[in-house]
Amino acid sequence: MMEYRGYVGKVEFDDEADLFHGEVVNTRDVITFQGKSVDELRLAFHESVDNYLAFCEERGEEPDKPFSGQFVTRISPELHRQINLAATLAGKSLNAFVTEQSQAAVDKQASTKAVET
Repeated sequence: MMEYRGYVGKVEFDDEADLFHGEVVNTRDVITFQGKSVDELRLAFHESVDNYLAFCEERGEEPDKPFSGQFVTRISPELHRQINLAATLAGKSLNAFVTEQSQAAVDKQASTKAVET
């Protein structure tokens, strides 16, 4: 992954084309880039993000922000009750508890991937 100005690019290598290609993954808008080398890829990523931001500015539109920090999730009423109870017993708000548990899951996933490589 690559990061620039808050935008994250996911990169893959196309063996047949002998080319790296990537896409910005933390926005709803489509922003792509490609390059034959890491340096060329990084430059293309930066240029694609800069071009996207300039395009939005020219049109007088707000660029799609990477993420707002808010999301709605649908769960069963029973799971909602259980999570609320767990948060209460931990002395935390529901939001703080879910944030903490989500971060722990992300950290666990990252450490598992680090061990695999």
